Amino acid sequence: MQAVLGLEDGTIVEGTGIGVEGEALGELVFATPFTGYTESLTDPSYLGQLLMFSYPLVGNYGVSGDVFQSDSVKAETLVAREVCEDPSGGDMPLHELLERDGVPGIQGVDTRALTVRTREKGAMRAALLVGESDGDRAVRLARKQPPITELDLVREVSTPGVVRIEGTGPTVALLDMGTKRSIPRNLSARGCDVVIYPHDTPYDRIAADDPDALLISNGPGDPARCTDAVETASDAAGQVPLFGICFGHQIVSLALGGETYKLKFGHRGANQPVKHLDDGRVRITSQNHGFAVREEELPGELEMTAKNVNDDTVEGVRSEYLGVETVQYHPEAYPGPRDTESEFFDALVERCGE
Repeated sequence: MQAVLGLEDGTIVEGTGIGVEGEALGELVFATPFTGYTESLTDPSYLGQLLMFSYPLVGNYGVSGDVFQSDSVKAETLVAREVCEDPSGGDMPLHELLERDGVPGIQGVDTRALTVRTREKGAMRAALLVGESDGDRAVRLARKQPPITELDLVREVSTPGVVRIEGTGPTVALLDMGTKRSIPRNLSARGCDVVIYPHDTPYDRIAADDPDALLISNGPGDPARCTDAVETASDAAGQVPLFGICFGHQIVSLALGGETYKLKFGHRGANQPVKHLDDGRVRITSQNHGFAVREEELPGELEMTAKNVNDDTVEGVRSEYLGVETVQYHPEAYPGPRDTESEFFDALVERCGE
C-alpha cells in the first residue's frame, strides 16, 4: 500500500503502508528501545500519539498477548524503518496485530533522521495517510488538528466502572488514568486487594471503600486537564498513603500546588538514567511521558527524591508529613528494566494502613 507521513513543519515522508488503509492523526513521538514494541503499542499512555521506533527493525520476535498492557493497540499508528514479516516466535506477526485492531502504519521510513528532526524541533503534530500518497493533504491535516494540550484523552482509556481484583492483603485503590496492566499485576502479585476506579471518581467515593492506600496511574495527554483527578488527589493527601506513577506523579504534584510543563520531545525508552538523591545511586528506568513537574515550583510540602541524569528533570517527589510518594518513571516497566519494581511496590505495601 502507498503511505505518506506529513508533519506540521511541512516535512513529507513517503513509505509503505502496513496494517489497514486509513488516516492517523496525533503527535509524532519517538521511543528508543529495540525490544518491547508490543508493550509500547498497547500502552494507553500513547493514545493521541504516532509512535515511531528509532531502532531500525521491529517485530522480529512477533507479538505475544501475555505482555499486552491493554486490550488493543492504543498508539494512533506505528512508524518504523522495517517491520519483520516472518518473526521467530509470538502469537502473530506485528502487521497482523495492526490489521486486527484496525490501525494504519508505515514502514520504509528513515526513522533516525526523523528522530533527529524531532530532537531539534520538538514533538510535532503529524498525519499518516495509508492507501494514498498526497503529502500536501497530510501536512494540512497535521496543521489543522489541535495540539495534545487541548485534548481530553484520559476518559477514552479509563475504566468505565469500578473493577475489583480480589486479594487477601491490603486494599489498594487504583485511580485509572489509563493504567498499564502491569500495575495491577504487580499489586496482585503482592497479595493486594485491588479496586480500580474511573479517572473522575471523587475521593469520598473511594474513601467509602476504606482503602489502605491510593495509587494514581499512568495515562495520556496533559495532566493539567484532569481537574477531577487533581481534586481527588488533593482531598486524599494526608488522609491515606498516596502514590503516583508517571502521569499520576504529575497529578499528585499539581494537587499539592506544583506545576507541570510540556517537554520538548519527552522521555520514551527503556534506558533512562535516574539518580535517587537519598543514596546517590543511579537506576536505569523505563519511561514514557511528554510532560514533567517543574522543580522551581515544587511546593514546600514536597521534596524532590530523584532526578533524570540526562536533563535534571524531576523523577520523584515525597512528603513524609502527608504520606505521599511518587515516581515519574515506570517501576512496573514492560518494556524495560525492572530494577525499581520491588523497591516501589514493596514500599507501597509496607505503607498500607499507616
